Amino acid sequence: MLRSKSRVARYAALVAGASLVLASCGGGGNGDGGEGTTGQAFADCDANPNTCNEAAPDQLQDGGEITFAMEKNVENWNITSSEGNVLDTAMAIKTILPHTFYTKPDFTPALNEDVFESAEMTNEDPQTIEYKIRQDAVWNDGTPISVEDFQYNWKVMNGEDCPECAPATTGGYDRVESIEGSDDGKTVTVTFAEPYTDWKSLWSSDNPLYPAHIAAEHGDLETEDGLASAFEWFGQNVPDYSGSAYKIADWQNKEALTLEPNENFWGEQPKLDRVVFRVITDAAQEPSALQNGEVDVIYPQPQVDLVNQIRNIPNVSSYIGEGLTWEHFDFNLSNEFLSDKPLRQALFTAVDRQGLIDKTVGQFTDGLEPLNSHMFVPQQEGYKDVVSDTGQGSGNVEEAKKILTDAGYTLEGGQLTNPDGEDVAPMDIRYTAGNQIRKDQSELFANAAKQLGVTVNVNPTDDLGGTLIEGEYDIMVFAWVGNPFPYGSAQQLWHSESDSNYGGYQNEKVDQLLTEAAAETDTTVANEKLNEANALMAEDAYVLPLYQKPTFLAAYDNIANIRGNSTLDSPTYNMKEWGLRAE
Repeated sequence: MLRSKSRVARYAALVAGASLVLASCGGGGNGDGGEGTTGQAFADCDANPNTCNEAAPDQLQDGGEITFAMEKNVENWNITSSEGNVLDTAMAIKTILPHTFYTKPDFTPALNEDVFESAEMTNEDPQTIEYKIRQDAVWNDGTPISVEDFQYNWKVMNGEDCPECAPATTGGYDRVESIEGSDDGKTVTVTFAEPYTDWKSLWSSDNPLYPAHIAAEHGDLETEDGLASAFEWFGQNVPDYSGSAYKIADWQNKEALTLEPNENFWGEQPKLDRVVFRVITDAAQEPSALQNGEVDVIYPQPQVDLVNQIRNIPNVSSYIGEGLTWEHFDFNLSNEFLSDKPLRQALFTAVDRQGLIDKTVGQFTDGLEPLNSHMFVPQQEGYKDVVSDTGQGSGNVEEAKKILTDAGYTLEGGQLTNPDGEDVAPMDIRYTAGNQIRKDQSELFANAAKQLGVTVNVNPTDDLGGTLIEGEYDIMVFAWVGNPFPYGSAQQLWHSESDSNYGGYQNEKVDQLLTEAAAETDTTVANEKLNEANALMAEDAYVLPLYQKPTFLAAYDNIANIRGNSTLDSPTYNMKEWGLRAE
């Protein structure tokens, strides 16, 4: 069942649009001394994305502090809520909360072995997953992490038990029929009413577990109102609880969040004394903050000037890679002219994607090529080129004109007229205010459209999410931040009943294929269905993928075990392992 608001996808759009795109060590083509790498720390990240910049515990100092630039202030502490599910908050908060799976830099999911002994599908019909929680896994007040935490978090995420909770996503949680515990609550059995391909995404690092026993102190967990009260309380209050290696030690609003080791963590303690997330909301200030020693790590969206500044800072390594974040042009099909497929096909055909890359992101990274899938990136098993054969993104203006004339359009005096004799009215392309690369991309789109007799005005927005939600655009350029669970995400992005399908795309066959893919226990079959749907979408010319978005990480060379992770897990996915190299 699709919820009325697709908040997970909306979050991804907001993140990407607010210059908070994730960085990556994996999947690129810029390591090993290439144009994307400076310094030695990240030199082998292409070849070894999960282990580059590695140092063993005995090679690290005991103690020390690392400061990480955080580009947004924390306004809501519940990252499983639609309001709190903001990238910078999540990068810090997920490090104190238990979760089932996380994503490694090579885009593969991995079990969180600090908390779980195993997580396995034990039955296909009905689909049943059994989680075994470590016997010694406890919240920092000594309360065991148990089935009760699963049950509370399921109730506030499934869209039924707590209608007022407004979770970040209901995807998959709304298919769970029951959650039962055994072995004193340490074995959790989850039974699905309908199969869910992406079951590993549930209670994962994107939607971690909050403590049920604390929730019960702030609402009756057997009632809708009580669940909503507890859910709201988690958003409003700085956590003093932890179910992981770190805990929050201090919060200075709009200044800094300080984490320290959780002394009641049952596993090996972190080497660092603290990690500080310093709030710097202007990305342009991050290079000077790094150079001045105010921060040790930055993770901004790469821009030409910013990258060049970082490359000149002594003892700092940086890396540009390609990950699960991808840039694209979208049409709003409520525009009366864009509702006609031949016009959309022609506009996309006139766009030269490789030329666009060369004139924008290609200025600071080499080897970047057009992306030819809406569902996967080339490093993923399901990737299939569904765009090239359509001619879209080729920059072939003559072919674009032929598409129009074959459909009954006429071009005279620099003005395109549709088959009904109406002049195609000027359109607006919107981009994120302050993002020079997207401004340049928008202007390149407008130049291509002009050759077809279509006027496109380039206008910024300082509220990408709001502009998308309200439909205040004709064409938009932005990015999705991906994860290794494409099946549920594809439903949220492209299904006609999903509100994150901002431009109003509708195709019954695509809806059917997306729904079937999300309910497949065989991922090979699921991939085939997604690619079949994707081919139909490409032909319909609703979204034009541009490229895997270059991602950027910079850190001082004395920091070990930090590396990019271009999924929503970010470089903090392994924060427990961070440390300062022993001198």
